[in-house]
Amino acid sequence: MKAVRSTPGVFELTWDGDGRATWSYGPETVRGAPHIIWRRIGTHAVLADP
Repeated sequence: MKAVRSTPGVFELTWDGDGRATWSYGPETVRGAPHIIWRRIGTHAVLADP
């Protein structure tokens, strides 16, 4: 899990070799719980337009 350098506020995680997902944090909807907005899920190609 790490920040996407080219897109501030967007983060990525990897799994199983080429699996990738990007997300950002949205406004809190449940007090004390992070609100994660899933952006793209797929292969390394998702990083071309995170």
